[in-house]
Amino acid sequence: QVQLVESGGGLVQAGGSLRLSCAASGILFTVYTMGWYRQTPGKQRQLVARITRGGSTNYADSVKGRFTISTDNAKNMVYLQMNSLKPEDTAVYYCNADNISQYWGRGTQVTVSS
Repeated sequence: QVQLVESGGGLVQAGGSLRLSCAASGILFTVYTMGWYRQTPGKQRQLVARITRGGSTNYADSVKGRFTISTDNAKNMVYLQMNSLKPEDTAVYYCNADNISQYWGRGTQVTVSS
């Protein structure tokens, strides 16, 4: 059974930092592209960052230079380090694993106060 479990969300003031973690199980972690997406009420889920099997990364323009995605293959973990947070970063953040099949976590809320 595939599981992606996010943690690390919370309430932070603008300018602060958070690190999200995603624990993956039930998949061969190293063959998946792992990503973080976010969603706000009434809007579509949007890509924040992703990292390929080869280690290539790409980021949404709105988070470039502030967020960093990384993995620990030995632990089947993917992280999202978020610095210089802004109120517009407020959203539910979802972990994603993508290969032939696609899997999602249940999300973790990030709230940035002004």
